Amino acid sequence: MSSSTQLWLALLAVVVLVGLSALLSAAETSLTRTSRVRALALNEQGRRGSRRLLQLVEHPSTYLSTVLLVTLLAQLVAATVVGVLSDRLFGTLGVLVAIVVEVLVIFVFGEAIPKNIAVMKPDSAALFSAPLVAAIVKFYPVKIVAVAVSRLSNLLTPGRGHLGGQVSEEELLAMADAAEEGDVIETEERALIHSVISFGDTIVREVMVPRPDIVAIAAQTSVNAAIDVVIGVGRSRLPVFDESLDNIIGIVLAKDLLALERKDAGDDAVGRHMRPAHFVPETKPVSGLLREMKVGKFHIVVVVDEYGSTAGLVTLEDLIEELVGDIQDEYDVAMPPVTPLADGCYEVAGTFSMDDLSKLLNVALPEGGWDTVGGMVIGLLGHLPAAGERVSVAGFTFEVRNVIRHRVASLHLSPDAALGPEELDS
Repeated sequence: MSSSTQLWLALLAVVVLVGLSALLSAAETSLTRTSRVRALALNEQGRRGSRRLLQLVEHPSTYLSTVLLVTLLAQLVAATVVGVLSDRLFGTLGVLVAIVVEVLVIFVFGEAIPKNIAVMKPDSAALFSAPLVAAIVKFYPVKIVAVAVSRLSNLLTPGRGHLGGQVSEEELLAMADAAEEGDVIETEERALIHSVISFGDTIVREVMVPRPDIVAIAAQTSVNAAIDVVIGVGRSRLPVFDESLDNIIGIVLAKDLLALERKDAGDDAVGRHMRPAHFVPETKPVSGLLREMKVGKFHIVVVVDEYGSTAGLVTLEDLIEELVGDIQDEYDVAMPPVTPLADGCYEVAGTFSMDDLSKLLNVALPEGGWDTVGGMVIGLLGHLPAAGERVSVAGFTFEVRNVIRHRVASLHLSPDAALGPEELDS
């Protein structure tokens, strides 16, 4: 074989090796950026190469060390061949020039460009490279060496036992948002995923019917009178108290009252026919409460504060609404907690959740010992406000519109920029 033929073969080998390095670099970047959820979505779409991609993503340890090892070998062999050729053709000075040139070539064409392409088009790069990576992983000699090197690196890596594929709540939410943008899931499905994830961080105090809104019946009330109350408020279950609301002693069901009335027991005291009441602290997570209510087969619980006083009520419907949104029947009168107005203003109920308002306005609202907008305004002012009082928070002015029974019932929100200097100073 002539020297010129050897030269061309060596140059061809260098081009092939740099090309292999480029493909594996793109594969490394695209595969590590592809989640199992995304791989499943691509597989459901029937994309070519998605089945192998899903197999690789489900077991990343099977390909990552192999890809890294083969990439390194390709780059080292290419650099060695270029160095040998330069030494033969140009001597020592040629070797130095070749080192600089090959570093730039390998970095630009074998690393930077393919990885940038993989970042911009991760799905296409992952689907294209998955069959190649799967073939390399199955090549027995390479597999044996890669496994041995991987095990050695694991032994030398401190704290390797803490490494894992744990996914944070923020990443799950981001994946749900990305899936919706990619038309993989519907908007309602994304909202349900967000609700389920936030459900685990919600406590009873945030979903309960507060004490001022509790409708209860005294134990001495007659069955007939209790039926009138049930019809008036449209509830199927009501708490029964003795002397004060802080001493709830049971729960009465509408169906029990109707059955007693049919038996001519309408003059009996409700306290003789009530069912046991269940009590939970206001700091109890709603996820645990939902399980308890399901197992115990009860639909309403009394919420107590740290002093044992009645703080509110929680029904099974309240918990389910945290997951699927408001549930209304044909008799419910819809009262929107937020009404958008002109110029970025809102009319907001005082009981509106702070978390929901923060998402609506896309601002960080101050944290404190309050869960509602009305509670925040009271906390910031330091007193029960009168109608017309204002407070500026996070670029918005909160004006109290209505106060009922020592509670802020409604507020008007307006961007500070929309107000004149005179109004801001007032």
